[in-house]
Amino acid sequence: SSSSSSSFSPEGQDPVEQLIAAMGWRVTAAYNGPEVTSVVVSSDDINGATFVVTAKASGSSISSGSSGTNSSSKRAKDDTASIPPHFRAARLDEFFGSHKGRQGFSVLCFQTAAGGVEGIRQLYLKQYPKQLLHDEVQVFGEGTDQLRMVEAYAYRLPDLSGPDHGTVIRYVERSGNYRARLPGLESVPATAGKFATACYSDHWVSNVVDRKDFLNIMHDIVGFNPKVDFNAGVVGAGEAVIESTVTGNTTQPTHDKEAAVVSQSQIYLPTNNALSMFGHVHLFLQELGQGIQHIASRVVDLVSFIHHANAFRDITGQGFTFLNIPRSYYGRLSKRSLEQDGGASPELADAVFSALQQTPQQAVRENLPELVSLTGIVKLDITEAEIVAAVHAALPAASPLRAEFDSKQAALVHTVKMGRYNNMYKLLRNHLSEASYLQVVRNQVLVDIQGQDVLYQIFTSNIMQRHKGEEAPFFEFIQRVCSELKDECGRPLPIRPGCGGFGIRNFLTLFLSIEVTKAMNLLKTAQEAQDAAGIEYAEKMIEAFSQQLEESNPILTGISDAMTAEADALHRADTAATPDAKAAALKEAEQQRQLKLQGQEQLMVTGTKYKALMAKLREERGTA
Repeated sequence: SSSSSSSFSPEGQDPVEQLIAAMGWRVTAAYNGPEVTSVVVSSDDINGATFVVTAKASGSSISSGSSGTNSSSKRAKDDTASIPPHFRAARLDEFFGSHKGRQGFSVLCFQTAAGGVEGIRQLYLKQYPKQLLHDEVQVFGEGTDQLRMVEAYAYRLPDLSGPDHGTVIRYVERSGNYRARLPGLESVPATAGKFATACYSDHWVSNVVDRKDFLNIMHDIVGFNPKVDFNAGVVGAGEAVIESTVTGNTTQPTHDKEAAVVSQSQIYLPTNNALSMFGHVHLFLQELGQGIQHIASRVVDLVSFIHHANAFRDITGQGFTFLNIPRSYYGRLSKRSLEQDGGASPELADAVFSALQQTPQQAVRENLPELVSLTGIVKLDITEAEIVAAVHAALPAASPLRAEFDSKQAALVHTVKMGRYNNMYKLLRNHLSEASYLQVVRNQVLVDIQGQDVLYQIFTSNIMQRHKGEEAPFFEFIQRVCSELKDECGRPLPIRPGCGGFGIRNFLTLFLSIEVTKAMNLLKTAQEAQDAAGIEYAEKMIEAFSQQLEESNPILTGISDAMTAEADALHRADTAATPDAKAAALKEAEQQRQLKLQGQEQLMVTGTKYKALMAKLREERGTA
C-alpha cells in the first residue's frame, strides 16, 4: 500500500517498525524474559545512536508484587531471580504510573570514564540521595570484563519532596572486553538496509515543571552549565509561552571534521517549562507529566535522509512524517520585494502581484496556473514562461505598465522565483544553489546559521502516540555543517562542539510549527465536517502563526548573531595575550550580550502582540 504524508497517520505506529522503515536500521540485540521483552534498534555503526525498546512480555502475569507458597509460584520466583533490575516489569509500571499511562522515552544513558560511576553515586548520596534507584553501584560481568551502573531519577516532584518516578538517567562504565549494550541483551545478526542512515546522539529535550531544579541537579552531579537561555516570555506562539535553557558539558574543539560528526563526547540537555496554560509544553506536562519531549540525532546528509524517508513511506506506508513548516518560513513574495529587488514602480508591483495571485477558482475558470497564493506563497516549480504569460494576460500590450514590465522582466522574474526561499537566502546567500534551496523547501528542512556554521533541522510528527490529538514525544534529526575558515597562517580553525548552535532562530519556529500542525488538523476536521466557521477559525490561526513567524525571523537572526559574536569575544578573552586585549574582548562580549537581551525584549513584545490576537480569535470562536 502507499501512504503520502497527507494520508499517513502517526498514531498507533510501532516505533521499532518506524525506525527500520525510515532509517534502514535493524534489530541488533534482544532480551526475551519472563516479565518484559526488549529489542535494540540501531544502524551498523557501533558508535551511532541506539534505542532500546521495551514492553511487557506477552501473556506474562508475573509482577514485582507476586507472592505465594505453591510450587508454581516458587518456580516463578526462581525464574525471575536472575532478571536484571532494568528488565523488571516493575520498572515499566513505575514509568507508566508517573507518565499517566502514556508511552515515552523512559531512560537516558551516559557512559563515563573509569571511576566515574562511583564518583557520581557519591555526589547523589551527598546531595540528592532520594533520586538514586539503588544505594550501591550495580556490577555485571566477570573478572575484569565488567559493566558498572548507577541509576537515578532525572526529575524531582514539583514540591521537591522526592523523585518523580518517571524518567531515569543511567550512568554506565565499562571495563575489559564487556561489549553488551546492557546486561541481559543478546546480539542478533543483522545487515543494515541499502539506504541505512547512521545517526549520532546530539541532544535530549525535557519538559519539566521546575526547569531550574533539573539544571541545578545536572550541574551538581555532572558539572553541566547553561549554554543558551531563553528567560520568561521570550519564546511564545500565540498564547503558548515557555522558558527554555540548554545545559551541557564542556569539551575541546577538534580539527577533524569526521570526528566532529560522530563524536558523542559533547552532551546537551535543552529543558523547557510552561508559563501559560496553552501550547505543547503545557499540554505535554498536563497529559503525560514530566519527561523527554524529543531526542535529537545528527546525520551526515539530512536532505538525502528526508528524501529517502518520504519516498519509502509513500511506497510502503511505513516510517515517519514530519512537522508542517509554514512556507512563509522559507520565503514569500511581496509588493515591497518587487519594488526593492525587482526595481518595479509601486503601480507595476501592485499589477504584477495581482496578476500572479489567481485564486484556485479563477485558475480553474480561466485555465490559468495558480502561481502565487493570496499570502504571497510562490509555486515551487514556477517557470519564467508562466510568470510572463500571467502578467501579459493582465496588462494590455500598449500600456505603460506592460512596457515597464518588459524592460525589467529579468529582474522581476528573478524576484518572483526568489520568493520561494528569499528568507533562507538572507541567511545563507550563495552557500546553496537554487536546486539545493528548493530541496530544502520541498523537504521542509529548517535552516539556521551562526557565524560561518550552518545547522539543518527537521522534526518528525509524534511517535508512540496511541490516539489522534494526544500529546506524545517525537524525534529531531539535524546536520551540522561546520565552518571551514582558516586562520591568518592558512591553518583550519578548530571546529567548536555543537557548531551551528541549536537553531536559536528555529527554536520559535519549532514551537510555532507544532501549533500550525494542530491548526492544520483543525482545518482538515472542519473541512471534512463542512464547518464554515471552523474553517475560517483554523485558517485565521494558521495565518496568525505564520505572521508571527515572519515578524520574529529578523529578531531571531539578530539574537543569533549577537550570541555568536558574544561567544567569539569570550573565546578571545580566554586566549588573550595581554591584559588590554582581554579587557577589549570582554567589553565587546558585554556589548553583544546587551544586543542579545534587547533582541529578547523585542521578541517578548512580538509574542505579547500575537498572544492577544490568538486570545481574541478564541473569544470570537466562543471557546474561551
